[in-house]
Amino acid sequence: MTPPRRDAGAPLPPVAPEVLAAAVESLTTRLRGRLDQAVESLATTPVDLAEDGTYGIRCGADAWVTLAPGPSGTITSPDQARCTCLLSPRCLHRTAALAASPVAAAIPPREPGPSPDRAPSAGPDTDRVPSAGSDTGRVPSAGSDTGRVPSAGSDTGRVPSAGPDPDRDPSAGPDTNPSPEGAPSAGPDPDRDPSAGPDTDPSPEGAPSAAAVPAAGPVPPDGRVPSVEGASPAGPVSSAGPALPTEAAPSAATALAGGPAPSGGPAVPTGRAARAVRAVSNGGPASTVVPGRRPSAAQVRAAGGLWAAASAILAAGAVAAGAVPQAELLRAAHTARLAGLHRAEGAALAVVRHLRATRDPQGAHRAHRADELVTSLRELLLVTHRLKAADPDPELIGGVPHNHRADGPLRLYGVCREPVVGPGGAGGVVTHLVDDAGRWYTLRDVGPGGPARARRAGTAHVAVRSFLSDHERLSRGGLVVTGGVVAPDGRLLAERGVRATFAAGRPWADAVPATAAPDRLGSGHAPALTGCDVRIVAADGDEVLVHVLTGDAPGPTVRLAPAHRHPALAHTANLRRLGACPGLEVRVLGRVDPRRVTTLRPLAVGPVHGATTTLRLPQEWQERADLGYDLLADAHFPAGAHCPPPPRVTAADACPVDSPLRRIRDLVELAVTGGRRAAAEPAGDGDRAGHVAALHRGGFATGADLFGALGAVAARRPRDAFGRPARDDQDQYAAQWLATAVYLTGTEAALARGLWHR
Repeated sequence: MTPPRRDAGAPLPPVAPEVLAAAVESLTTRLRGRLDQAVESLATTPVDLAEDGTYGIRCGADAWVTLAPGPSGTITSPDQARCTCLLSPRCLHRTAALAASPVAAAIPPREPGPSPDRAPSAGPDTDRVPSAGSDTGRVPSAGSDTGRVPSAGSDTGRVPSAGPDPDRDPSAGPDTNPSPEGAPSAGPDPDRDPSAGPDTDPSPEGAPSAAAVPAAGPVPPDGRVPSVEGASPAGPVSSAGPALPTEAAPSAATALAGGPAPSGGPAVPTGRAARAVRAVSNGGPASTVVPGRRPSAAQVRAAGGLWAAASAILAAGAVAAGAVPQAELLRAAHTARLAGLHRAEGAALAVVRHLRATRDPQGAHRAHRADELVTSLRELLLVTHRLKAADPDPELIGGVPHNHRADGPLRLYGVCREPVVGPGGAGGVVTHLVDDAGRWYTLRDVGPGGPARARRAGTAHVAVRSFLSDHERLSRGGLVVTGGVVAPDGRLLAERGVRATFAAGRPWADAVPATAAPDRLGSGHAPALTGCDVRIVAADGDEVLVHVLTGDAPGPTVRLAPAHRHPALAHTANLRRLGACPGLEVRVLGRVDPRRVTTLRPLAVGPVHGATTTLRLPQEWQERADLGYDLLADAHFPAGAHCPPPPRVTAADACPVDSPLRRIRDLVELAVTGGRRAAAEPAGDGDRAGHVAALHRGGFATGADLFGALGAVAARRPRDAFGRPARDDQDQYAAQWLATAVYLTGTEAALARGLWHR
């Protein structure tokens, strides 16, 4: 028998949220206090990989933990994690191994179609999209099917409508019986794997992504968000969004404009900050979402549990949100899944993943970790805040995101390569592609290895079933995919039946638009990258100041910052080379920094057609240079072009237009990473008045009110008669933070659209 292979950097198998939550709950209070230290010690512990697919971890002289994932590669049962110590299964070793493993994704594999020899009455059709008025509020049993609608063959006497029954009394509450006769359903599918959990699958093509949260865009996606004072509406804002504080009290109102307020919540806001946002909300177009039934009592309770768990993590901060608070959130996410709250469940799992990435000591070189956590936590709190107030918007329920198969062949064109350095020592490359309609797709190759693997993966082979090429050739060429399977985030998957053929690419100027909206998202497609033509102004350390070219008139001043600052990648060296040649005109493609809308993190550059002073790239590069992999040299710049020393940067060029919003962004991120005590510090020092005054001078009156209110609520710690912290005070702090984060997202999105979408 071949001995097991020992690998110190081998990734552990994913663990279902309910398995980890149950393991943490079984520990004693003393062992819970030692759990975080035990998880950190496993980061450097070798893992033995056996031939049968089991994982072995030596946790002590008499403790050997064995993880035996099922056929799906995921730990879905407590029996699949065992330890040899005397306290097992309620031991610290077993729980630490589960907590060190990644959280299993909520995206199930694509379900096969119904068998042709199966009787229509055997069960309802799982590929049908449930109507907006269908019952999604029942809490199913462990083996019941929560996502199905009555089958066409069932004797219901009527066709399911697209909304609530107009003949039904609205005061009677939600309809918990989808069949008028109350006939029982046919039961779970006998051909289905019981370990996959309840079948909550709507149509793969029509189901919205429950976990997709835009990094910079309107929140929620179906409503209007607050924009800059005096500007036109920035985008959809829901009338049921979190209310803003009143002038009389600095705390945020937890009542919702679109539904009944929770019991014991503050009054509806009446101050100037709330009037400003309501003016923007009322000025937008009416929502086109068909109203559905209100959430059931079980869904409201599940949303309340998620809200409480997320509020506790927000109050503690990422630095203190260890394995125990994460397990509480995972248990609440599992309860939300059983209640059918798929969007809230996906947001909760995203919060846990970003918490682990933020706390990962090996990911110090990664950028935007705090922003990613802010985005996921804002999405979770916003959805649960509206659900626990019984908001009838069906978008809040969401659906289980599924991989979908393209209707026809995909003709894709390579755009650029992007190095990926993720948490847990992950590294690799992502090749971005675009089709003729402007939709974006990605091919990923990410695995253990960190920045060194990210550097090597730029020229590594990529296989799509029988198709074999490399990322460098593919990023400058094209691809024809037949029977392609696409993940909800736009990833191309190499599943059975997929065929790919290499094809010719096209010029970069045709594949990449000159300008693109930074927040353009599509269901089943990757987020679009932002491209524009710029003129180099000067270097500013590792960053470069540039003017956006908008015709004959000079455009605004923006910054180009390295996408990755790790020395193994070429982003910093290439930007320094570009900054040494002021006056050079280049086309850049990258992502807008979520923390600074006037900062672009470029992934690739190319020449500007028709410009005399621009790049001269080799023909085999196809008019593009991937800044993470291709090194710019003197031969790539205009022949005989003189690059004088960088000129003195004026105050107008160095000052970004959104600098006042950085104060709000810093406070919001500080509250997430450092907790409530850290957010209270700006309220106690003498700089708070200066921050508020700077926001008022910049025209952000609502932002100034929210900035002061968040600091005041964080500093106020009321206690009950026994000296314990008041229970409702944590809810008020979470609601105030949520109001500030939603305002910040909407205002930054409005500024980004005005700056980049021209």
